[in-house]
Amino acid sequence: MGGTGYYLSTMSPPAAQVPHRPTLIPVTASVLQPQEYTVVVPTQGEVRARTESSLIPEVSGMIQSISPAFREGGFFEAGDELVKLDDRDHQAAVVIAQSAVAQAETTVSEETARATQALEDWKALGRSGEPDPLVLRKPQLAEAKARQMSAQAQLERAQRDLDRTSIKAPYAGRVVEKLADVGQYVGTGRELAKIYAVDAAEIDLPLKSGDLAFLDIPEHYRGEKMPVMDNGPEVVFTAPYAGRTGSWTGKLVRAAGGIDSRSRQLYVTAQVQDPYGRRGGDNPPLKVGMFVSAYITGRVLKDVFVVPRVALREGDQVLLIDAEERLRSRTVKIIWGGPDHVVVSEGLKAGEVICTVPLHYAVEGAKVKVKTMPMPKIAIPGPAASPAECSAPVAAPVLAPSPEAGASAKAGQGS
Repeated sequence: MGGTGYYLSTMSPPAAQVPHRPTLIPVTASVLQPQEYTVVVPTQGEVRARTESSLIPEVSGMIQSISPAFREGGFFEAGDELVKLDDRDHQAAVVIAQSAVAQAETTVSEETARATQALEDWKALGRSGEPDPLVLRKPQLAEAKARQMSAQAQLERAQRDLDRTSIKAPYAGRVVEKLADVGQYVGTGRELAKIYAVDAAEIDLPLKSGDLAFLDIPEHYRGEKMPVMDNGPEVVFTAPYAGRTGSWTGKLVRAAGGIDSRSRQLYVTAQVQDPYGRRGGDNPPLKVGMFVSAYITGRVLKDVFVVPRVALREGDQVLLIDAEERLRSRTVKIIWGGPDHVVVSEGLKAGEVICTVPLHYAVEGAKVKVKTMPMPKIAIPGPAASPAECSAPVAAPVLAPSPEAGASAKAGQGS
């Protein structure tokens, strides 16, 4: 029985050899093209009024009437009368001051006539030399003129006090809090209301040190004139309000004098003109106290490559695909990044093919099965947040055809 088994094993034909075909990992890729990229720096802040004041009377009196706008939330224009005080005592003070002025003018006229008569008497007596100032009544005349000037100053002050019984708005603004009303007696320095200006709103925005290199913020040095950012970078603000999203546009106007000690960030200030003015559509007013998201338009980067963030490996490496459809790792210089993309300034060339799917364990030189597609769309940071092509339209790459057989390519599964 043993001999029969041995005979059958030695006389049977050898097993057929099946050629091994490598398993190629399918990947998607895109052709790189340089482009211009406008940096948008995201930040956030709280809206505050450009100017805040306390409305305080300069004279005492009882409140006789108030403006309909003198209520919490009321709007007023510069020069509008907000509060009217009882002015009868001040009118009486004006009349008294006018009487004093008239008396002083009469005294000056009398002293002038006496001085003229004294000079004529001196000449009639035939005396020689210069007469004494007392003879000519010069001190008396100077005193009368001084009393006249004092009486005129008293009249002007009484008139100013009378005018101050009408408390007017120093600027176009809005009432935050009303602290007095009709029939209440108020003294000098008594706060009547808290108000703020509505010509412009300001928002303080924190910026990291790395953001400053991409924004045009002029530095201010000692001995130099303070720079005015009339044409500062544009800022778009967004915030949810009453079930809808509002959008407002402003500009950076200045930077803080120092770095915040707690956050280690520099604060810049943006202004939005006419925040309470009606805008098109269903846009709400930009109210003081709102917390808003801000998007600052920065510098334009030229001849850079924008690639999806998922194409990165180990922070600053990407996978390129050569003409033989093999993976090649490349270290690149990233100068800016968004939530789903990065901007590369060095390490890539136009026309190269980049792998746009994550292959965390890909082997250098491994062969892949390439499907060429346009660059994935990215969401540009900002209020629109609409997807946009991260590079110009590209043509299909020219790659060598895959051989039917070859060395086995090892690659990890795409995540």
